[in-house]
Amino acid sequence: MVFIPKKRFPEIPALVIELKWDKSAKGALEQIKRRKYCKSLEEYKGNILLVGINYDKKTKEHECVIERGNR
Repeated sequence: MVFIPKKRFPEIPALVIELKWDKSAKGALEQIKRRKYCKSLEEYKGNILLVGINYDKKTKEHECVIERGNR
């Protein structure tokens, strides 16, 4: 998923999010990078945050890793 803020909010970063079940949040983040999901934001000039989220069905817990995207 990609969320792009409205032009009137240039200080808010765009979000690139990958969701996983029973995997790892770090693995989700690596998938964003490996599959080059940020290519869809080539024309976007603001900051980007990469967000990997994992949900463990057994424990019903969430894990999240966030890092800045590279330009």
